[in-house]
Amino acid sequence: MRSPNREFSSFRDPSGHLFWDGGKILRWVGASYAETFRRAEESGLLAKAIEHGLLLAYTKRDAAEFVAPPGSSPAAAILEPRQLDLITYPYEWSFGQLRDAALLTLDLHAMALAHGMVLKDASAFNVQFVDARPSFIDHLSFDAAEGHAAWPAYGQFCRHFLAPLLLMSKVDLSLGRLSELHLDGIPLDLASKLLPKSTQLSPAIQMHVHLHARMSQNLSGYHKRYDKGRKSLGIDQLKAIATSLRGLIEKLTPIDQKTEWGDYYSDTNYSASAFEAKKALIRDFIGRVRPQTLLDLGGNDGSMSRAVADLAKRVICADIDPRAVDHNYRQLRTGGAQNIMPLLADVTNPAPAIGFANAERPALFARIKPDQIMALALIHHLAITNNLPLGYIARFLADLSPSLLIEFVPKPDSQVQRLLANRDDIFPDYTEAGFTAAFAEVFDIVATERIPGTERTLYLMQRHAGVEAAHGRRS
Repeated sequence: MRSPNREFSSFRDPSGHLFWDGGKILRWVGASYAETFRRAEESGLLAKAIEHGLLLAYTKRDAAEFVAPPGSSPAAAILEPRQLDLITYPYEWSFGQLRDAALLTLDLHAMALAHGMVLKDASAFNVQFVDARPSFIDHLSFDAAEGHAAWPAYGQFCRHFLAPLLLMSKVDLSLGRLSELHLDGIPLDLASKLLPKSTQLSPAIQMHVHLHARMSQNLSGYHKRYDKGRKSLGIDQLKAIATSLRGLIEKLTPIDQKTEWGDYYSDTNYSASAFEAKKALIRDFIGRVRPQTLLDLGGNDGSMSRAVADLAKRVICADIDPRAVDHNYRQLRTGGAQNIMPLLADVTNPAPAIGFANAERPALFARIKPDQIMALALIHHLAITNNLPLGYIARFLADLSPSLLIEFVPKPDSQVQRLLANRDDIFPDYTEAGFTAAFAEVFDIVATERIPGTERTLYLMQRHAGVEAAHGRRS
């Protein structure tokens, strides 16, 4: 019998927890949840949800293999879910990703209602993207429908999904990042204050946000007594709430706002033939490595990620521009490569480790372990826009991955001149010689190719063996 190594962040649900065994993440189903879990299984709910792609697939392990850890009840079941290569969080998703995650959650709740159960947890953190589509990952988030005065996850759903979606639809795309500050979802009173007054004319927004926020404040401290006095809602009433929310969310679209790099590929400074030549060179360099995980930093709308997706097992395409990331996601939803994960990320200010003890939600670059990085048209933004020394950039990239494909964009390039237009040129080291000298401290240059029709150069680099050893000590 083995003693489980409990996952630190899995402490919020008394029904069970996650734990590690031999490099795999497993789920411990507690004895207190045994009857409810059995009902969810025997009713056919879990199997149907998995069949329809709403719930992460799992197999069962022999509970007798494991000893209950201190403070835990004996296991009613041990589940081995499909193992995920990457965990992402709602504040790293585009509007379309969050919207699809919300609709998935409502669809799963509707399916549960059809089986006489409800979704008792509607946290956005319970959703992950698998093969470019959202999937619910918490198999213990169901409860019997009878006896509830309301949908128990209603407030949580509105905070985690509806509030950020409305703010991204009516105010600014960047407000989805508020979820990073509010781990239990954006408070409805805050969302109500930030939304334009015109939203009060929408009956659905008025009910689910503005009125909901006022009722939550008025009932603070009295909600338990209030709930006890309420008549339980029937299945049809619970369905009506979910249908109202779905109708509202389906109509939402991202706000039509101009972002700095949302139209990058329609504003390039080289010809179509140069672009195709660049793509061919990139495929050659990526093909030499054939990474398991390729991280496309500053990948914009994913054009280059899609061009090389067949050369890697998985591609993580990260960009700072919410409009570009959303465009990438929509492209993937319409077909094509399913091994690409679009991600909203600022390389100079990535998602940090947050939550209890700064360990509940690990930092972005603690969750990503690429075999190769592709950094195209990025170096000048880091060095000039953000004043990052070239040596800092080189060490950061070397710490992340052993292999690097990077594009150097020289000062005469019009894109660099655009960055220098309204500031003094205080970057004497930003030259190709300065770039290669800085990167040679931590990388070996394996190959270089000038992109035809441009002054840009592609470099394929391999991390020094000594740096690799230091990287291993830090990880």
